[in-house]
Amino acid sequence: MKELIELFPQNIVDATAIANACHFQKPQNQIHQIVICGLGGSGIGAKIVSNWIQDEIQVPLVICNDYVLPAFVGKNTLVIGISYSGNTEESASSINEAHAKGCHIIGITSGGNLASFCRENGYDCVLVPGGNAPRSGLAYSIVQLVHMLAELGFISSAHMSTMNKASSVLTNELAEIQALAKELAAHLFGKVGVYYAETKYEGVIVRARQQFNENSKYLGWHHTIPEMNHNELVGWSGGDTRFAPVFFSTGDLHPRNQKRLEITMDAVEKKCGSIFTLHAKGDSLIERSLYLIHVVDWASYYLSDLNGADINDMKIVDYLKDQLAQC
Repeated sequence: MKELIELFPQNIVDATAIANACHFQKPQNQIHQIVICGLGGSGIGAKIVSNWIQDEIQVPLVICNDYVLPAFVGKNTLVIGISYSGNTEESASSINEAHAKGCHIIGITSGGNLASFCRENGYDCVLVPGGNAPRSGLAYSIVQLVHMLAELGFISSAHMSTMNKASSVLTNELAEIQALAKELAAHLFGKVGVYYAETKYEGVIVRARQQFNENSKYLGWHHTIPEMNHNELVGWSGGDTRFAPVFFSTGDLHPRNQKRLEITMDAVEKKCGSIFTLHAKGDSLIERSLYLIHVVDWASYYLSDLNGADINDMKIVDYLKDQLAQC
């Protein structure tokens, strides 16, 4: 896993080469909405990309993390299925439903049933390298999604070069990123992690929670500003030193949200004694997001070591799958 985390910047470059070789059929019907189906390490890329393009894309984009699709889905819907293994049962269910409803379908996978399904039904499918934990394939999903949406005319193709620029920064600043990640891991160790960011970075903090869950065998939660100011902030009245809040400071917040962040940080610190402010680097939302993601990935590795955890242990998920297979 350490090697896979280190390869993240190179994965962006490799994923770009795959994307540049991919072209997609024009949908037969005008697309009125987009649904992206995916879960866990496969699906988080969709959440991150949706945050990046929310101020640009002109059709609604919905993420489906379940067995069934929203009722509005039909022949004017583009459905993108992401499953790293190609065998995620929830995604398979929703993709089959999309096929029955006459949607335009595209797959992103390393193989498995999704690749076979797309091949047999004449749908486009982007094949990415497989064989590793799905959470380590994030670069491949985000790059393919951005390229796909740009190729089909929904967003600008300039985002591709932005991601590759970010890749170079991550490589050049590895030592600084690792040092910062160690500080973050030390802050979280022995406590309950809580992650806060503005709404447009929600995908980044969901990814953070997931990485600490899977890599570090560590529980925690996340919330966004301003929504948490209307509910969760009151919960901090009962806060204490058991908790380790992490505030993602990005420098591009709405002015009122910036003030909310500052006031919230002060209020929460008084309750728990210590907070961690993780400052982003980069000239754009994409660059800042990728920087934060890489810092957190490394922090999850270091926290795994502090916790004495097996970073690759997924026995509890294997148990779940075995039990489901018997139903």
